[in-house]
Amino acid sequence: MGIVAIAQLELVVARRNMWVATSVLMMALFSFVLTLAGGATAGALGVDPLTVAATSITTLSVYLVPLIALLLSFDAIAGEVERGTLALNLAYPLSRGEILLGKFLAHFVVLGFALAAGLALSAMLVIWQHGLADLSFAPLLLLYATALPLGATFLGIGYAVSALMRQPGAAAGVVVIVWLVLVVLYDLGLLGALIADNGGYFTTSIFPHLLLANPADAFRLLNMPEVSVAALASGLNALGPQTDKAGLLISLLGWPVLALFLAWIAFRRVEP
Repeated sequence: MGIVAIAQLELVVARRNMWVATSVLMMALFSFVLTLAGGATAGALGVDPLTVAATSITTLSVYLVPLIALLLSFDAIAGEVERGTLALNLAYPLSRGEILLGKFLAHFVVLGFALAAGLALSAMLVIWQHGLADLSFAPLLLLYATALPLGATFLGIGYAVSALMRQPGAAAGVVVIVWLVLVVLYDLGLLGALIADNGGYFTTSIFPHLLLANPADAFRLLNMPEVSVAALASGLNALGPQTDKAGLLISLLGWPVLALFLAWIAFRRVEP
């Protein structure tokens, strides 16, 4: 019951801070634009329009879902330290783990609602344009199911940064750097290393492991059409016959647990 009470309080705070409306609006707006743009090419290519929409939104979600998660979580602890409300929360008969899980539950619900709103809008737009005949909703369902653990990972990272920085301004700056490194610069670094390696040892032996190590890349590869990832198949299969999909799932599902564990360790050291 304590976790639920904390979650309810955090939902109220999120609503007052307009994070709920902002998250839903961001996902809905970009999903709407990408679905409209993708719908024009789906007919010409003879591809299922929902598959085209899901592929476009996947590219968006790799950047937007982590950003929304970090915006929701960067001041979850630092903000309470600054406002002086953390001491009050710690006075309740709740462990720090329960407080953290309550915050996570609330922010996870906000993130899930924003994702559902964006994908539902895309589905309705495609149905309005093309009708229900021969549409497959599997790509959108897979996108939603894999975007949730991706967001959960960055919620945990945001909590860890918030606990370590203890000041909302500093935490905001650090989460932006984290987002840039993990979501943008990581892949640019891999691309540069691939070009420099030119098919050598790094490409065949190290690169697949680095792909699996990044939850954003795991999310991207799980949602891209098979044709798009065919070029990576040899490298991924080098890890083992079943490691390509299994490894991606392990990375995507294991990172939220690790991130929340690290956030809990950091939170334990915070004094109000």
